[in-house]
Amino acid sequence: MELARSAGILLHPTSLPSGNLGRDAYRFVDWLAAAGQSWWQVLPLGPPDEFRSPYRSPSAFAASPQLLARPDARVTAGEVEDFLARHPFWAGSWASFAGEGATADQVRFEREWGALRDHAAERGVRLIGDLPIYVSDEGADLAGWPELFTRREIAGAPPDALNATGQRWGNPLYDWPAHRATGYRWWRERLRRTFELVDLCRIDHFRGFVSYWAIPARNATAKSGRWRPGPGAELFRALEHEFGDLPLIAEDLGHITPPVYRLRDEFGLPGMVVLLWAFRGRARSPHRPENHRPNSVAYTSTHDTDTAVGWFAGLKRREQVATGLDPDEPHWSLIELAYGSRPALTIVPAQDVLGLGSEARMNRPGMTKGNWGWRLERGALTPALARRLRSLAEHHGRI
Repeated sequence: MELARSAGILLHPTSLPSGNLGRDAYRFVDWLAAAGQSWWQVLPLGPPDEFRSPYRSPSAFAASPQLLARPDARVTAGEVEDFLARHPFWAGSWASFAGEGATADQVRFEREWGALRDHAAERGVRLIGDLPIYVSDEGADLAGWPELFTRREIAGAPPDALNATGQRWGNPLYDWPAHRATGYRWWRERLRRTFELVDLCRIDHFRGFVSYWAIPARNATAKSGRWRPGPGAELFRALEHEFGDLPLIAEDLGHITPPVYRLRDEFGLPGMVVLLWAFRGRARSPHRPENHRPNSVAYTSTHDTDTAVGWFAGLKRREQVATGLDPDEPHWSLIELAYGSRPALTIVPAQDVLGLGSEARMNRPGMTKGNWGWRLERGALTPALARRLRSLAEHHGRI
């Protein structure tokens, strides 16, 4: 898909002052509209794990009841039956897994999210979701469709310069021949559910569809895993046949091989660039502004990196000078660089708009505790900040 030139803000609903879809969410949408923003990007909307991570949810389909502003709102038996009838593929298995009241919570979420999405659409703001490639090893998906997963190997990442033993994520891996035999129905249903909730979606770990690191389940580290082939274009052709042009963003960060870029480009999917990484590495780095592609999404930072201010503070003095960024407001220099860059869409985490340091970081990959807890202070996103962002958006043709 081709993106129109525009801008947005990354803020998960749990980072709103109330942490839910109530009044603070509506105030945030109004602020986005005042700031000339066309997009609100969120993280995965599923129930989080015990460490609050939304990337290891017990369901690839269900939404988190923790986001509800009115968790005790009345739900009728007819509404429950109607929801089950409209979501026959997954709602029953989720109810069996999650227990009494699980479907009622999904009805409540549908009400609240639908009303918020309508409010946003009326103000010209659309929603970007996030789709983790893998599912939980303790969730409803493995319990409901065990035939679609392999038990012999688990997911992870190979050893690299930062981690000599690699990363052992522990997620179950897909049995791709089994998925192929069903015409990739599980994936088609997963995307159908995703597109019910958002207008555009980022797919995490996109390279895993080309090849993925498989670790023997008995191994304590990821060191002795091996690369195995993913479904590649066959899966995306099935999805394209079902939905037409795919409103997806390919998370193509890290060590990416040419076949990954070919798969991304075959289906016209925007990739990602991160401006924090534009000041290091080789001259051909995709993150350097001169190498940016128009059909891509430029981020100042992401939920997995430090904030712009935290990153800049961690540089040596000579490194700070070499960036050319304003040392008094490095975050605004980075935002201006993003807005003026070639990518059609630019996304700025709320922490970077506010100029917050490492204390506001959302996630530190590799650490299970201490993440996902940052919250916005009520009133921090001021009208003055909205005017400043809107002026930038107007100047760079992103309104």
